[in-house]
Amino acid sequence: MRLSYAEVIGDPIAQSKSPAIHGFWLEALDIKSKYQATHVHTDELGEFLNTRRTDPDWRGCNVTMPHKQAVIPLLDRLDPLASAVGAVNTIVPENGKLTGYNTDVPGFLEPLRAELDQTHYFRMARILGTGGAARAIIKGLADEGLVIVLAGRNPEKAGALLDELAPAGEHHAADLAHFADPTDFAFDDREGCLDLIVNASSLGMTGQPPLAFDMSHAPPGSIVYDIVTSPLDTAFLQSARAAGFRTIDGLSMLIGQADHAFRRFFGAAPPRERDDELRKVLGA
Repeated sequence: MRLSYAEVIGDPIAQSKSPAIHGFWLEALDIKSKYQATHVHTDELGEFLNTRRTDPDWRGCNVTMPHKQAVIPLLDRLDPLASAVGAVNTIVPENGKLTGYNTDVPGFLEPLRAELDQTHYFRMARILGTGGAARAIIKGLADEGLVIVLAGRNPEKAGALLDELAPAGEHHAADLAHFADPTDFAFDDREGCLDLIVNASSLGMTGQPPLAFDMSHAPPGSIVYDIVTSPLDTAFLQSARAAGFRTIDGLSMLIGQADHAFRRFFGAAPPRERDDELRKVLGA
């Protein structure tokens, strides 16, 4: 029996946790489909999509680095959010056309939803990193009314990203090195405010340099969020917990974005009540 299938594409791709996530949900829901990882080089993207376009069993694909922007000109249409972010992480065949979506934005925001639905006097996010992953985070948080301080090794690039993705706000670009050394800045009373510190870079990931961030730059009551998934409990998150801050790890965003993709691929809601079990599978 031929099975319908979806997949994740990237270069490299062996590190992806998406097959484990979607495979867990397919089995839990007894859906007779499969989800696989496919290694696709940048110069193969056009041929890959042309081949999949005519495959009646293909439900779509997730897109990981370095293809999230490169696929855009190869698609027939973009969802408005994907167009605004300038990055696609989910492609779905719809009525003979390939549509690009961005599920990173709702995936990133999901574990923050309870806070974002509250009313605050002031909202600010310090976002560390100006790479591809930062685009969805900048757009998502700016749309939720947060003032963005975007820190990168190249502050001019950070400023250009803010101008592109959040031109309407009073946002600020900064040098990432500014946050490495301790500060004696006296934060005002932050009660009734929402403060986020987000590592949107690969710093701290296995095989990458550590993220140099001194927790004295985090206002009282901050939520510290790291999108890195390997290791899951990064030194950045450990330092935040030691300083008394609430933390959110990278699996939260990864599972959240996969939820939105899964619904589009397979037409079913994943069993999120089993998230704890899924996390154990992913951590094995």
